[in-house]
Amino acid sequence: MVYNMFDPKLLEGVKTVHFIGCGGSGTYPLIQILHSRGFAITGSDVEETKNTEAERALGVKVMIGHDAANVGDADLVVYSAAIHDDNPELQAARARGIKAVERSVLLGYVSRMHSQTVGVAGTHGKTTTTGMITTMLELAGRDPAAVIGGKLPLIDGYGKAGSGQSAVIEACEYHETFLNLTCAVGVILNIDNDHLEYYGTMGKLKLAFQKFALLSRNVVFNMDDHNTVDVMNTIDRPVLSFGISEEARFRAVNIAEYKPGFYEFDVIELGEFFAHIRLGVPGYHNIYNALAMCCCVRPLGLKPEDAARAAEAFHGTGRRFEIKGECNGAVIVDDYAHHPTELAATMKTARGLGYQRVIAVHQPFTYSRTKMLMDDFAEVLRQADRVVLLPIMGGREEDDGTVKAEQLAAKIPGTVVVDGLEGAADWVKQNAGKGDLVVCMSCGDLYKAADMMVGR
Repeated sequence: MVYNMFDPKLLEGVKTVHFIGCGGSGTYPLIQILHSRGFAITGSDVEETKNTEAERALGVKVMIGHDAANVGDADLVVYSAAIHDDNPELQAARARGIKAVERSVLLGYVSRMHSQTVGVAGTHGKTTTTGMITTMLELAGRDPAAVIGGKLPLIDGYGKAGSGQSAVIEACEYHETFLNLTCAVGVILNIDNDHLEYYGTMGKLKLAFQKFALLSRNVVFNMDDHNTVDVMNTIDRPVLSFGISEEARFRAVNIAEYKPGFYEFDVIELGEFFAHIRLGVPGYHNIYNALAMCCCVRPLGLKPEDAARAAEAFHGTGRRFEIKGECNGAVIVDDYAHHPTELAATMKTARGLGYQRVIAVHQPFTYSRTKMLMDDFAEVLRQADRVVLLPIMGGREEDDGTVKAEQLAAKIPGTVVVDGLEGAADWVKQNAGKGDLVVCMSCGDLYKAADMMVGR
C-alpha cells in the first residue's frame, strides 16, 4: 500500500512538464498552478474540450491524439489515472528515462507548496465541500489555489492557481491516491463501502483514512458518521468535529426549510452561537458539508461571517444537482451520484422539491460496484416514479459478462433499459413533460444525454 512517498526533488531541475490527458478536470488545475510558477507546459488528449481550449489560451502547447513524439523535450511527464501502461507517450518517457508520475503524486507536491492546504476526503460530498471552502476563501480575499472535481462558477473552472498561501484540494481515496497529500487541515466527511474492489475490506479502507488523518496537522471530521469516528478514535491529532449530535463541537440546531429543499440553521460551537447558515444549494445532506466548512474557519484564521456568506453565495458545482434546462416542460438535472448513498441523498432532495413525478435516469458505473451493491441500488431507485437505465460503464474495468444493467432493472418494477446516451435522451423527449423532474445520475458521461435532452 502507498504511504506518503513524497519526493522533495520532484521538480528540481524541471523546466518543461508534459501532461498526458491534459483535458481532464483533475489535470487542468495542476497545469494552471505550474504555469503560474513559470514552468513550460505541453499536453495531449484524445479530444478537444473546454479545458484544452483554456490551456491553449494560457500558452500551453496541446496536441490532440497520443503519440510518442508529443513528449518532446519534457523533463517530467504527468499522466492521469485514465492513462494505461501501453500509452505511447508514457512508454516513450520511460524508454528515454524521463521521470513519469501519476497526477496524484504531483498533487501531493502542490499540497506542500502552500502553508494552508485543506484536503477534503470522504466517500460522499467531496466536490461540494471543496467548492464551499474555496468559495469561503475566495470571498474572504485569500486568493486560494484550488483543485475541484466539479466546475465552480465563481472561479469559472475546476480550479485555479491562486496567489495566496491557501489551497483547497479534493482528496480522492481511489487507490489511496490521497495519501500523497500533506495538509494543514484534513477533512473527513464520511467513510462508506466504496472502492472495495481495491481495498478488499472496510478495515483496510478505514486504515487508509487513518493514514490520511495522520498526514494532516489538523483534522475536521463528521461526528455523526460511525466509520469516521472509528478512525478518529485511533489517532492523535488536533481535531474539530461537526454534526447534529450533541457530542459535536460544531452543531447544527434550529434546522428549517426556508423553501422546498433548501435549509437554514444555526451553528453552535461548544455551546456558543457561531453563525446562522442559509444554504444556497438544496438537500439536507448539504448541512453536513456546510458544517465541515464552518470547522475550517478556526485553523484557517477566518471569521464565522466568512462561512455564513459563503454558504449563501455557493450555488453548487457542475454535475452536483446541476439544473441543465427543460425538455417538454420537464426540468432536467445532472448529478454525479454513483454510489447508493449518493443516489439516496439526491433522490431525497429531488422528492422534496414538490414535482409531480421524479424520473431517475441512471448509468451504473463499474461492474464491481454494480455487482457488489446491486440490491442497494435497486432499493434507492425504487423511490423514483420511473427509472431509465443505461448499460454499465466499465470505467477502468473490463467486462467479464457476469453483470448487466438488465439484472438491476429486473429488481425495479417498470424500469426501462435503453441502449445508450441517445436512447436515454430519446426516451425522456418522448415520455417526460411538465411537472416532471428528470434526474440524470452517474459519474460517467451521462451528462451528454442531459445536454441532448435540453437541446445542447
